[in-house]
Amino acid sequence: MSGPLPQWCEQTCVVCPAQQLGPGQFDVIDRPGPEFAYRPDLGWRATADGVAVCVHPFRVGLPAGRYASDGELVPDQAPRPAPTAAALELPADVVDLEGWLVAVLRQAPAEGIFAAVARAERLAAERFGAKEAVTALRRVLSVELANR
Repeated sequence: MSGPLPQWCEQTCVVCPAQQLGPGQFDVIDRPGPEFAYRPDLGWRATADGVAVCVHPFRVGLPAGRYASDGELVPDQAPRPAPTAAALELPADVVDLEGWLVAVLRQAPAEGIFAAVARAERLAAERFGAKEAVTALRRVLSVELANR
């Protein structure tokens, strides 16, 4: 498949290469970092040599791998990766807010989902402002709650 998987358009960040590229056409890394900076000219994160990078394996549903840069094979079937401890840390950059919210919600037990949403909203609003927090929560909740 040369284009994105249909579920990727709802399940990945708006700045994820999975929104436009197909399996194997980008790398998947287990966390955001300065070595995978967001590139406005490309519309997603990339390595220093321009290879597209997804930094949320738990959202794209692929294990971390150098699929585009090293030619690793994309697994036919693999369990959806769980959010890592790093993914559960409140990000410094608002670009990573949606990914953090997804990680928090996916780690929350069913009986604790409302408490997790309230805590996430409070923390996100403290760091990024209420408008950014609510906007990100609206985008994330519509998909995450439907998939529970």
